[in-house]
Amino acid sequence: MRVIEPSELIINKDGSVFHLHMHPEDLAKDVILVGDPGRVELVASYFEKIECTRSNREFVSTTGYYKGKRITVLSTGIGTDNIDIVVNELDALANISLTERTVKKEHTSLNLIRIGTSGALQGDIPVGSFVLSQMSIGFDGLLNFYANRDKVSDLEMEKAFTDFTSWNPQCPSPYFVAASPILCEKMKAFTISGITISAPGFYGPQGRVLRLPLADGELNEKIESFSYKGRKITNFEMESSAIAGLSLLLGHQAVTICAIIANRVTKTAFDDYKPSITKLVENVLESIVSK
Repeated sequence: MRVIEPSELIINKDGSVFHLHMHPEDLAKDVILVGDPGRVELVASYFEKIECTRSNREFVSTTGYYKGKRITVLSTGIGTDNIDIVVNELDALANISLTERTVKKEHTSLNLIRIGTSGALQGDIPVGSFVLSQMSIGFDGLLNFYANRDKVSDLEMEKAFTDFTSWNPQCPSPYFVAASPILCEKMKAFTISGITISAPGFYGPQGRVLRLPLADGELNEKIESFSYKGRKITNFEMESSAIAGLSLLLGHQAVTICAIIANRVTKTAFDDYKPSITKLVENVLESIVSK
């Protein structure tokens, strides 16, 4: 049995995993992921009992109980590079013995549910709606560093997209990964089904121009007009592709749900989107505890 070297899995002196500063006993099977560390407190405010809170840099976690269900809420910060840390370390907490540095014989599957904000790419998606990312498109390239990337990706849709957009070969090769059908079914009642792009940045990668021109100034128009089997790309955000892809490779269930706080086509945006996020948190918590 392979023993994972200290350089590959760094464990803190107190026995916690390196970045998250969590111990295996701190982790629930149902995990809500949020970008903003301040949003952890919002989710945890609904818990009737709190077991523990951990904090290190942008990674803040609280584990507690909502209507008797044990749930962990964890902030990831922004971007798929942080998701690489978060998902791998959550999996390590669940499926690696940190004392023996070996993979456990019995696999534990986690439910990872990201709650975020997003900008819509279709004019008929209203600000204030909730988009569930049934398919996530990674512009970040993260999954390309892992073996078996093609086995969890929709290669036909990927080819259709890269051909349609005349994809710039200097950009990372995009990957297309589906969310967990189980979690999609649980969350479908209050959401719009969507296809979501995870961009590796907020400005240029999402077609925003300040002082720097874009490599492909028409890319957003191509994205908006692209259609695959009658389905269009619905929104931009920055984490869902890595969550979906890594979760599939590691044997976890994952889904991303975003509150639409702006529409890039109609040029509309919320003045105050916090009530929308609060409503989304409430809906997700109720869906987790529902049978």
